[in-house]
Amino acid sequence: MRQVVISGTGVFTPQEVITNAELVEAFNAYADRHNENHADEIAAGAIEPMQHSSEEFIFKASGIERRHVMDKSGVLDPDRMYPKLRKRKDSELGIMAEMALKAAREALVAAGKTGADVDAVICAASNHERAYPAIAIEIQEALGIDGFGFDMNVACSSATFGIQAAADMIRSGSADCILMVNPEICSGHLEWRDRDCHFIFGDVCTAVVLEKKDAAQAEGAFEIVSTRCLTQFSNNIRNNNGFLRRSLPAGLSDQRDMQFMQNGRQVFKEVVTIVSDFVLEHCRDENIEADKLDRMWLHQANKSMNDFIGRKVLGRAPKPVEQPNILQEYANTSSAGSIIAFAQNSADMPPGSLGIICSFGAGYSVGNVIVRKAA
Repeated sequence: MRQVVISGTGVFTPQEVITNAELVEAFNAYADRHNENHADEIAAGAIEPMQHSSEEFIFKASGIERRHVMDKSGVLDPDRMYPKLRKRKDSELGIMAEMALKAAREALVAAGKTGADVDAVICAASNHERAYPAIAIEIQEALGIDGFGFDMNVACSSATFGIQAAADMIRSGSADCILMVNPEICSGHLEWRDRDCHFIFGDVCTAVVLEKKDAAQAEGAFEIVSTRCLTQFSNNIRNNNGFLRRSLPAGLSDQRDMQFMQNGRQVFKEVVTIVSDFVLEHCRDENIEADKLDRMWLHQANKSMNDFIGRKVLGRAPKPVEQPNILQEYANTSSAGSIIAFAQNSADMPPGSLGIICSFGAGYSVGNVIVRKAA
């Protein structure tokens, strides 16, 4: 079976930034208007008043300080509280493909490749702007790639599952080089008017080039030692939006559950145990001492969650360099988070170093990619 390497990564970061202070100001203005408009119902005890958010609350709950978005004006408008994205003609490049091209080109340059060298495109993301044609095929066309492309969605684990799918195809010989991209416009499915989650997400796109090892020419490639995926059904993270939305009875087609929803405390309690045990078992099966991992690039959802997983896997508190955190700058970017951490915190590792890219999220889903820095 052929050896597979990650030979290039790319990250597209939107220019617009929303700080916690800006977010809190907009949210509190919305909360005040809501309470004023429903003063009689609140006074009668029919509904609870909306509580203010704060910078202290957000940072303590998540470790997030700011997030990048494709549009901040709509998010920060108390009369709107969601992004303003213009309608594009069918003949124009879609917004996800536009994001993906910027990350993909960076990854291809890093790998020393062009579109002509790529056999397939996988667009793996937690939400897609349309059902069909596949975003991956649009990216394939824009980059001049022959072969094939397809979309996939495993929520926050989409990138690691995408790496496994690509690696399996290269291992088997059905492709030699695959581009895997993760355009995440999380601002579009976040309920910015919900105090419990209004601060969680940001937008970004990551890209990874995978190829057979004997064809890789770029320095700093990472050999894929092993991949492993797990899913376990849970309703604790859910989004009920979809193409059947318009078929629902009147009044049910625009409900709260059409956006991101989660039972945060239950997710924390269950997921950290599932992920920690899964990583430890994976390492044991590969005869790798987990406490000897040089780096852990974890899903960037919550700093406390990552700290807990790091302690459980390593048997001690991880050093910042061992478990890079990019939450403070990017917030939760769904499937792209662990790839950002990997792309920005791997070049310094000496040959032979071992690390794990690990994602986890809705499903529940967990994806591991154990890698070794090539000589």
